[in-house]
Amino acid sequence: MLTHFAGLNPVHQALLAGLFTWGLTALGAGGVFLSREMNRRRLDAMLGFAAGVMIAASFWSLLLPALELSGSTGPQACIPAAVGFLAGGVFLRGLDTLLPHLHPGYPLREAEGPSSSLRRTTLLVIAITMHNIPEGLAVGVTFGAVATGLPHETLGAAIALTVGIGLQNFPEGFAVSAPLAGEGYSRIRSFWYGQLSAVVEPVAAVLGAAVVFIVQPLLPYALAFAAGAMIFVVGEEVIPESQRHGNTDLATMSLLVGFVTMMVLDVTFS
Repeated sequence: MLTHFAGLNPVHQALLAGLFTWGLTALGAGGVFLSREMNRRRLDAMLGFAAGVMIAASFWSLLLPALELSGSTGPQACIPAAVGFLAGGVFLRGLDTLLPHLHPGYPLREAEGPSSSLRRTTLLVIAITMHNIPEGLAVGVTFGAVATGLPHETLGAAIALTVGIGLQNFPEGFAVSAPLAGEGYSRIRSFWYGQLSAVVEPVAAVLGAAVVFIVQPLLPYALAFAAGAMIFVVGEEVIPESQRHGNTDLATMSLLVGFVTMMVLDVTFS
């Protein structure tokens, strides 16, 4: 199976990888069929783990290759990575400003972005969808980079990133579906909204792979762009949410575990 996967073009690989990460989000959302209740400590631990995975993936799988691919030495080697990284953060900040959304676990009065009459479910899905865009881009960009044949990028590293993103997607699905079920939505409807939040990942993955495969000089910028977007999400949403309910030490230790897990995956499969 792996041999067949390796023989596919990067866009098809990115699509399958994006479907895998979406599938784990859907699996997490399916937890609502087992329980309508969220164990807050467990969820905060999972969010901390997700933050650690995203931080490690941003460096090991995206920023470090961007620096290695710059083709320069000295301070100039940092320019593509720095520009792309900051552009990714600005892009997510722009979405944050332009789109009304509500982070999971927050009351409706704390919705962000422009004023809106959208329902709570829609605002929740928008928030998680925004979160998943950089993850899909990261997966797609790495598979597109592998297709360029550069020695810094390997199929194993791209698969490791996909597995890491998928692991941290699992709690996100439940973080959307469980609160909706607790508010009286049916389990099926709650599951639907939970998995819907990650549908954007296969789309973003295909877009990222296609862009860097077609326009190879953009690769260092694209890798760093995905990293910047993910770090923005971690700092603006995931870490604050994981520590919002008093489980600070648990969430922080889980972040360390998530970072090490992603680091081991990347080093092992590279």
